[in-house]
Amino acid sequence: MKKSFFFTTLLVLASIVTFAQVKWNADPAHTSINFGVKHLGLSYVQGHFTKFNGTIETADSTNFQNAKIDFTVDATSISTGVDQRDGHLKTDDFFNVAEYPSLTLKSVSFKKVAGDKYVLLADLTIRNTTKRVTFDVTYNGVIKDPWGLRRAGFTAKATINRLDFGVKYADKLPSGVWAVAPTVDITVNLEAVKQ
Repeated sequence: MKKSFFFTTLLVLASIVTFAQVKWNADPAHTSINFGVKHLGLSYVQGHFTKFNGTIETADSTNFQNAKIDFTVDATSISTGVDQRDGHLKTDDFFNVAEYPSLTLKSVSFKKVAGDKYVLLADLTIRNTTKRVTFDVTYNGVIKDPWGLRRAGFTAKATINRLDFGVKYADKLPSGVWAVAPTVDITVNLEAVKQ
C-alpha cells in the first residue's frame, strides 16, 4: 500500500514538473512594445518602450497552448521621438513614472483558436490599476537560428481605454475633440529565445 502511494505521488509530481518546463525570454534586440493614439482627431502619435523583460513558459519547445506569459515594462523608458512630449507622458497627467515606474502583464489564458491565431487573456497593470485585456495573437513560427538557438515569434494586438487605467489627461478642443484620444492601440512584436 505504501509503495503504491509512493509511486502515485511520484507520477503526480512528474506531471507537474513536465508542465511549463520550457522557458523562453524576450529578445530585447528583436522585440518591440508599441502604442498608437490619435492626436487632435487628426493623426496618430506612435511610441514604444525601450526597456522591458518578458518570459514565456511552455510545456514543450513547439506547443504554446496554455503558455504562461509575464512581462514587466519600465515606464520611464517611454519614447515617442519628442523629448518634450516624453517628459509630459512621464508626469501625473499620464504614467506618473515617479510613483508607478512599471507596467506589468500577466497571462490568464493563452488559447489557440485556429491555424496560427491565438487569443491571450491577460491582466494588464498601469498606474497600479489592473484590468483584464484581450490580445489577438498571430504565431509567426519557431526556428533554430544560425547560432543554434531556438526562437519563436508572435505579434499581439489589443486596444484599451487609457482612462480605465487612471491615465487621466482629458484636454479637449472647443469642438469637443480629444487632444489625446482615450483609445490606445497596442502592438507587441515578440521574438523569444528558448533558454
